[in-house]
Amino acid sequence: MSTHTQSLAQPDPNRWKALALLCFANFLVMMDSAIIQVALPSIKDALGYTEADLQWVMNAFLIMFGGLLLLGGKLADLLGQRRIFMWGVTILTISSLFAGLAWNEMSLNIARGIQGAGSALIAPAALSIIMLLFSANKKELGKALAFWGLSGAAGGSLGIVLGGVLTQLLSWRWTLLFYVPVGIIVFLLAPKLLKKGTPKAGRIDYAGAISITASLVLLVYGIVTAEHSGWQAASTIWPLVIGAVLFIIFIFIQVSRKEPLVPFRIFKTPNLSAGNISLVLLSASWFPLIYFLILYLQQVLKFEPFMAAMGMLPAPILMAIFMIVLAEKVMAKFGMKITMAAGFIILGVSGLLLAGNTVNGDYWSDVFIALLLAALGNALAYLPATTAAVSEAKSEESGLASGLYNTTYQIGSAVGLAIMVSLAAAASSTTGGTTVASLNEGYQQAFFYLGIVAFAGALVALLFIRSRKQTEPNG
Repeated sequence: MSTHTQSLAQPDPNRWKALALLCFANFLVMMDSAIIQVALPSIKDALGYTEADLQWVMNAFLIMFGGLLLLGGKLADLLGQRRIFMWGVTILTISSLFAGLAWNEMSLNIARGIQGAGSALIAPAALSIIMLLFSANKKELGKALAFWGLSGAAGGSLGIVLGGVLTQLLSWRWTLLFYVPVGIIVFLLAPKLLKKGTPKAGRIDYAGAISITASLVLLVYGIVTAEHSGWQAASTIWPLVIGAVLFIIFIFIQVSRKEPLVPFRIFKTPNLSAGNISLVLLSASWFPLIYFLILYLQQVLKFEPFMAAMGMLPAPILMAIFMIVLAEKVMAKFGMKITMAAGFIILGVSGLLLAGNTVNGDYWSDVFIALLLAALGNALAYLPATTAAVSEAKSEESGLASGLYNTTYQIGSAVGLAIMVSLAAAASSTTGGTTVASLNEGYQQAFFYLGIVAFAGALVALLFIRSRKQTEPNG
């Protein structure tokens, strides 16, 4: 780890250029779960998905991404961050080519899963490099984390806009093929801007990695199948039971191993646990909000893909403004606890407003105001939650802390989406199933419950975050 100690003593002169590349990579990773959203109706028609199975285009990516992030973080700590970052970019680029050429449901779902696996190497390695590059200066680290948070949030939102443009002008396939040229560019720039990390002696806990990944996949699968099979069905109960047992096995493996995938001592880091719980609740409310808002614009208000994308454009623009101009200043003035709680409350109010949307809704009164509030709430909650989850971790555990942070965010997204889709489908089926009115009934239900999840996030922030002003030195 000699390069790391060097970087602590003397800041890397290339660190801001490296940050730009790493944020761009994070932008691409987060965009991968969003760029395809506007294309979903087109994919459904082209490859013959059912309404219930369509979410697997999203969840295949999210589950593999979320399930493998801890392993990705550990590999980055052991084998060197730059190496794992470049492996991830290679896997993402190749799998994007196959996803863009998919010929049926299965081929697209598998390619999306492999995209998720590549992203699971990129995200923790990139965040870990940022933690090491900027660890010498707390103020610079705060700014770097704000840019990192913005790159992820912008990727999620701008991805929707780009997805709409590509779907309308070319075809849904270009929402995936787009990753091939940009992936090659990132791969070529990485050796020039990123220092080669020094591999560290240590073992990889494959048993832990397999048990946690299988556990997360089965738990999400169980929640997803509950929607059309019912909670009493064997196809729902068995995945949930086996997933829970595997999670318990994972905990036993971690306790008994000398070098576990997740050393539980990391949870003693101030605010790390509360930060990660907050991220689960934030992603479980924000991600479904965007997903259902796009469906509402296209399926209920009958917007074309391009117009739906334009309708979502205010989200990334407002989030960029709120994240860079406002969130940092508010957090410096009021501390993490108040900033995070306020963000969650605003996001919750946005969900409740959208729950009142009608079939004859109007974009400006029914969507725009709620979208503005959601962007503000997400920006205010995201920055303190990220800071809480990673900024106090020791430098040798930065990959692990980054892996945990990304895992909780992605699992929150996947599980939140699966639960909200399940609730929406149940509400739709009681009122006729496929009519516009019954679809809207389902969307209203989802918006209401994601608002409740956001209010739960405010409660976690108020009860468990120990607020510190940004000036305090690293603990």
